[in-house]
Formats: sequence, C-alpha cells, structure tokens
Amino acid sequence: MTTLAAPLKNWPTRQPLLFLILAAAAWLLLYNVLSAGSEALVAALPVDRASHLGGALRFFFYDTPKVLMLLTGVVFVMGMINSYFTPERTRALLAGRSEGVANVMAASLGIVTPFCSCSAVPLFIGFVQAGVPLGVTFSFLISAPMVNEVALTLLFGMFGWKVALLYMGLGLSVAIVAGWIIGRLKMEAHLEDWVRDMPTMSADFEAGSMTLGDRIDGGFGAVRQIVGKVWPYILGGIAVGALIHGYVPEDFMASFMGKEAWWSVPLAVIIGVPMYTNAAGVIPIVQALLAKGAALGTVLAFMMSVIALSLPEMIILRKVLKVRLIATFVGVVATGILMVGYVFNAVL
Repeated sequence: MTTLAAPLKNWPTRQPLLFLILAAAAWLLLYNVLSAGSEALVAALPVDRASHLGGALRFFFYDTPKVLMLLTGVVFVMGMINSYFTPERTRALLAGRSEGVANVMAASLGIVTPFCSCSAVPLFIGFVQAGVPLGVTFSFLISAPMVNEVALTLLFGMFGWKVALLYMGLGLSVAIVAGWIIGRLKMEAHLEDWVRDMPTMSADFEAGSMTLGDRIDGGFGAVRQIVGKVWPYILGGIAVGALIHGYVPEDFMASFMGKEAWWSVPLAVIIGVPMYTNAAGVIPIVQALLAKGAALGTVLAFMMSVIALSLPEMIILRKVLKVRLIATFVGVVATGILMVGYVFNAVL
C-alpha cells in the first residue's frame, strides 16, 4: 500500500504537464455542476425553496464551493507564477527606479505578488533597506492586498470582466497616485527612528532555476498557506452574505447604499475600516448587497476600505510609522477610494 501511495503522491512533479491538464479538466467539470448540486441539496432538505431560509441556504451552498474553488485554482496558478516574484526579486525590481515609473511598477507588481496586509511590516522594512523610496513602497503596499489576483478573479467570476477590469484600473490608479503624493510630501522623517537608521542593503538578487514540477510544488504550498489561512473568513463572509440575501429587504439596502444617497459612499468607507477580512471574505458580502439593491460603487468602496484600510493593518504599521504618516496614508487612500465609489456609481 505504501509503495503504491508514494508514486501517486509524487506524480504531479514527475509528470507535471499531464497533471496540470487533468487537474484543469476536473476543476472545470466540478465547477459546472455547482449550481445544479446546490439546488439538489436544498431540495433534499425539509425547507421551502421560496422561503427566506431556502434562499439563504441556496446562496450558501452555491457560493461556498464556488468561492473556495475559484480561490484554490487562482492561488495554485499564482503560487507557480509567484516563484518568479519573491520578496528579494520584488525589492530588486523596485530599488533604484525613478519615482513615477517606480510607482507604476510597484502597483503593477502588487497584482501578481501574494503579499497581504499581514506582510506589511517585514515588506516595509525590506523595501526601506533596499533603498526603495517611501512613496513607491506605499504604492506596492496599497496595491498588493487591494488589487490582487484573488479579488480580480472573484470579481470576474461574479460580475464579469468589465467590472473586474474597471476595478483593477481604478484600484491601480489609487495605489499609484496615493504613493506618488506620499512620496512628494517627503515624510521620511515620520518613519520610526529604528527604521530610518537601518543600513541599506543591496537589492541584487539572482533567482535559482526551477522546474515545472518545482513550480507545481510552489502552487500546492501557496494553497496550503493562503487558502488554509483565509477559509474561515470565506465561510464567515458567505454566511453574512447568505443572511443578507435571504432576509434583508431590498428597499432597506437601497435606501442607504443606493446611488441616490450621496453620503452612502463615505458611510461605506467608515463602516469598512474597523473590519478585518480580505477579498475572499468580503466579495460574497458585496455580491449579496448588490442583489439587494445597493449601488456598485458604494459596495466596492466598502470592499476597498476593508482590504486596504483595515484597523488591524494600521495597528501593525504603527510599529514602523509615526502617527502623522499613518494619518496621511489613511487620508490619501480614503480620498482615492471615495473617488472610486463615486465614479462607479456615476458610470454604471
């Protein structure tokens, strides 16, 4: 039994191309039966499908495997790609670049790198040591959690490519412009003293060669690390979304998150800041709010504030930034998010 299990366990790295083809086919097959499966599961329960509870259960049983499958698939693929974008290589790409160009590069790198707000302190220190300008560092730290592959894939899966591309464009704009403004303000004096006094290190980095099998291992490692960490947030977000979908009246949501209420966007940002979750956890809530009549710009402003301006992230950043710099960061990014919310509400 052991001698048979070992080859089966190792065959993805021994026959990587065949594994990828079969895994993709199995993923697509399973994904295509999710809707029918969730309907069958609700029908098997002693619940009226047309009731509030039936609608909530249908939402939960469909979105839970859908979001987990999307997340697992994207994280696996990006885990393979991210072998090219280690923290060392990212620092090497950004160090020594002129501002403006570096802000664009930093924000773009944020899309394909697996760093979230919990990585803020070690990344910030590493960038400072590599000589990356302060504003460029902020462009990366804003983009990495807010405009990452998970957010874009889930938005694409739930709302289509137009919304995903518009979100990416506006999110990158917030990261680039906010980082550039912070860089122009010359606030290096508001870094904590121990950060400013660190010796600058070389940003040179040479990545070792990796086989396709090694990159598949990296994909599995990313799934274990990221999905293993965020699945409770996913279940919590979907559960909240299911309750909203099943029980909250449409008129109620539209009354304070609709386009007509000009104050809905800043209110959404204020509500989002104290929360702590990520794209995988908040997007199911966004989906449920939209189904109940909330405006797209308003709920996306809420989503951006949850991801990019969460209170726990600010507490973490306080270890390396003085209060004035944190306040500037929050103010600049919040202004950008408000603009995104109003633009979405105006054009869609």
